[in-house]
Amino acid sequence: MDIGPLTEREALAVYNFTLSHNFRLVIAYHTQGKEIYWNFQDINPPGGYEIGTSFANVSGYTLENVPYNSSFAGYKDWFIQNYNLPGFTIEAGIGKNPLPISQFDEIYKNNIGILLLGAIL
Repeated sequence: MDIGPLTEREALAVYNFTLSHNFRLVIAYHTQGKEIYWNFQDINPPGGYEIGTSFANVSGYTLENVPYNSSFAGYKDWFIQNYNLPGFTIEAGIGKNPLPISQFDEIYKNNIGILLLGAIL
């Protein structure tokens, strides 16, 4: 069993999909915290903070710098590092994983503005 970047079929699919498109930004979804991570180490892509602030304003989530121990593992981090374009990890919901379906309506309400803004930027 291989362990590492791009060893899982779904990771490879997202990687190849990204390489074959000209994205202006990416949004990755995780659960836990109602936070938005917008940078990667010392890389602050142009417009990233401003877009992240807009996402925070429409969602009610907080905009946070990525904790060092959470770096190096995400799609957003790879995208920022390789393209120097905005990337975001949205930590939706809060509680024990898997999040209960009872949080769906709140998560949807909090995140629909992020998705709409992300689509037009």
